[in-house]
Amino acid sequence: MSAQGGPAKTTPTRENGQKKPETEVLDMVGNTTEQEQEQVEEQQNETVRIRPSLTSEAPPPAVELPKKKAAAAARLPRKAHLVLRRVEPWSAMKFSFVVSLVCFVVLFVAVAVLYGVLSALGVFDSIVQTVNQLTQADGQASGSFDVSSWFEPVRILGYTALIGAVNVVLITALSTLGAVIYNIAADLVGGVEVTFSEAE
Repeated sequence: MSAQGGPAKTTPTRENGQKKPETEVLDMVGNTTEQEQEQVEEQQNETVRIRPSLTSEAPPPAVELPKKKAAAAARLPRKAHLVLRRVEPWSAMKFSFVVSLVCFVVLFVAVAVLYGVLSALGVFDSIVQTVNQLTQADGQASGSFDVSSWFEPVRILGYTALIGAVNVVLITALSTLGAVIYNIAADLVGGVEVTFSEAE
C-alpha cells in the first residue's frame, strides 16, 4: 500500500528477471483494451444482425386504390369484332354428317315409340275398318285392296329408315356445298362479321 492509500504499483519483470519498460506495459494495456472494444463491437453487430427490426415485421400499410384503377376494375366486358372469312368444307361435312346421323336415330326412335302407342290404342284397327267399310260393295266380302298391309310395323319402320338415310346424305352434301359457296362469296364481298363479348 502507498502513502496515498491507493493500490501499490507493481513493475512487471521480463522472463530473465529484468524489469520491463513502462512503454511496453502501456502498449500491452492499450492492445488488450482495443481488442476488447473490437470484440464488444462484433457482439453488438451480431446482435443487431440477428434481431429483426420492428419495421420489417410490421404489416405493410393499406394502400387505397386510385379512382382510375377502381373504375377500370368495374369496367364493362370487352367486345371483339371478328370476320368469318372461311369455312373448311371437310370440317363442315364431318359436322353435318354427325348431326344428321343423330337426327336419324332420334327420328327412328320417335316413330317406333309413336307407332307402338297408336297400335296399343287401336288407332290402326279403327282406320282399317273405316276404309274397308267405305271401299266394300254391298255383296262383296272384301274390298278392292287391303289397307291393313300399309300399317304393318315392318313397312312403317322400313320407310322411316329409308327417309332417314336419304336425309343423312342430303344434309351432308348440302352442308359441304354450302361451305364451298360461302367461301366463294366471302372472297368476293367479305365474310360475316361476328361480335364476341366477355362473360360478366
